[in-house]
Amino acid sequence: MVTQKHWTGELRPAARVGLALAAGCLALLAAQQRKYAELRAQVDRAERAEWQRALMAEQQELQLYLLRQAIEDPDLAAVYSIAEAESPTQRRQFLFANALYTNTLLAYRSGVVSWEELHGHLRWICTNQIFRQYWHATRHQRASLQDSSDEARVGRMTDALIRDLDEADTDEWWVVGEPPPE
Repeated sequence: MVTQKHWTGELRPAARVGLALAAGCLALLAAQQRKYAELRAQVDRAERAEWQRALMAEQQELQLYLLRQAIEDPDLAAVYSIAEAESPTQRRQFLFANALYTNTLLAYRSGVVSWEELHGHLRWICTNQIFRQYWHATRHQRASLQDSSDEARVGRMTDALIRDLDEADTDEWWVVGEPPPE
């Protein structure tokens, strides 16, 4: 009996150490699983963002293809553009202005240009009178955009640039206007 008590007495501290070790291992495993889940979520977000950029690039290619078709064929241009144009030439010019603007917008959306660079590109585009005519003719199309969308924010920047260029006391268009906060 004495031997049995002695052996049991030694077992208790060993069992405590074993339980503590097991609890530590479980805590470490749980922490590793949380870290793995966080990393997996980051990878998933990165993959979704890359997939979104790829889809955006495909969408841009398709839109530019459709615009090219409309520019080359007046019958298709009548379907593609709802802006009132005075002539087939002006309709093609409006379609090209749309292609310039869309390309610039998508360059920003895909991260190719920064907000400030976008402002500079738009400032240059807005110096062109045909682009301004297009912008005015299509103002109703932009009225239904969600206020917080990229396209609406870029549209407001373009409106401000045109106003700034109209009000500028200089012919140095490249110094006119400041980009609004992103």
